[in-house]
Amino acid sequence: MSTDTSAIAPTGPETIAAGDQLPELRIPITATLIVTGAIATRDFQKVHHDKDVAEAAGTKNVFMNILTTNALVNRYVGQWAGPAARVGRINIRLGATNFPGDEMVFTGTVESVQGQNLTVKVIGTNSLGPHVTGTVDIVIPSKGESA
Repeated sequence: MSTDTSAIAPTGPETIAAGDQLPELRIPITATLIVTGAIATRDFQKVHHDKDVAEAAGTKNVFMNILTTNALVNRYVGQWAGPAARVGRINIRLGATNFPGDEMVFTGTVESVQGQNLTVKVIGTNSLGPHVTGTVDIVIPSKGESA
């Protein structure tokens, strides 16, 4: 997984404009990520940790739950925005399933800036197509302020 800290946003909202692109983030989708995400979010549906049950349900393998996806969206935008930022509303829609052995690639665009309040459009795509699309509302304090 990428841990490139050069991808952090500028020091304050005054240097960010609508249309700015967030750097790409690539996340390998592993069975471990899927299972630990399900456990961490207390989602004990067997399709998220038992391959036989997932196959019996008609899928090719265990698959990622929405709560793990939501956390990864939060990570993507939060990592870009920096430690002083506060993530607010996350509004996402799921699409193509995340299966082990694939990779999800996040991209994002700043949709709007109103003072310290930003809306970022996010897309996470895997080999089957868009896995997640949505928007994240975030507050980035001006330089010298805290969230």
